[in-house]
Amino acid sequence: MADPMRKVLVLNPIHPDGLARLAADPGVELVGPGDITPENLPGHLAGAEAIIVRGTAIDRPLLAQAQRLRLVVRHGVGYDSVDVPALQERGIILAITPEANALSVAEHTLMLMLSLSRQIARFNASVRSGAWVVPGQSPTRDLFGQTVLLLGFGRIGTRVAKLCAAFGMRVLVHDPAIPANTIRGLGFLPAPDRAAALAEAEIVSLHCPSNALTRNMVDDAFLAQMRPDALLINAARGTLVDEAALERALARGHLRGVGIDVIAEEPMREVPAFLAHERVLVTPHVAASTAEGLHRMALASADNVLQFFAGALSPEAIVTA
Repeated sequence: MADPMRKVLVLNPIHPDGLARLAADPGVELVGPGDITPENLPGHLAGAEAIIVRGTAIDRPLLAQAQRLRLVVRHGVGYDSVDVPALQERGIILAITPEANALSVAEHTLMLMLSLSRQIARFNASVRSGAWVVPGQSPTRDLFGQTVLLLGFGRIGTRVAKLCAAFGMRVLVHDPAIPANTIRGLGFLPAPDRAAALAEAEIVSLHCPSNALTRNMVDDAFLAQMRPDALLINAARGTLVDEAALERALARGHLRGVGIDVIAEEPMREVPAFLAHERVLVTPHVAASTAEGLHRMALASADNVLQFFAGALSPEAIVTA
């Protein structure tokens, strides 16, 4: 007797190659985002053993409709929109695609550093308005020789460190979870005293997950410890930053610039006040969304599902079981 088909529900659009990889498995009944309507979603949820999700919230009301669910795969690495305790209560595994987006996000982080240091947005707007020379322009900066502080040294933080080193930057790393010898062994400088490192760094880049310990970590006190001429970079999670505190700092002339790919509320219902400052460069949470990054994440998401059904899901992909 043939093994029963296992229903896999892909709630949001992913690269077609990821869907094709799932569809090619004879044991998988694939329901793609194009097959889902508000009317038939409850029926599909009821039979799903695995879900791949990008933006849809995986909350208790949704999970209550998915009584056969065994696996949730997050297309990416962040899982703020997933109710992890609710999964744990039912023994549902949460998996991510840990390696798939690191390169793309790291490159975007360097792009923000370079764009702010060279005032790209300002010069672009000036030339387009007909002014070849920017009146009273301040000099731009090289990355070479600058001291950068990375807060968080996971997969993305590590890649950013290597890229910064390639630009000739001095790289400080603050991450209590990583032994100092590990940081030194990779050629970087451990910075156990965060306050001292903030006072020294010309660029501060955030690479932390958003959790109870890190939420709003960039507050008034944190910002006051930074150099007045420093850059703040955040391509991690918007909730790491107290946006009201950031607006206050910018309003008093603190910080040379801010480069962000994330805000606290996404999608935003109203424009945060700090975005009114022209020293802020913002992109709409697209750091991981290169053509190559989306392709890697789709394939990795599909592989997580197929490996799970085969009893061989990589421990590196598992967030909670």
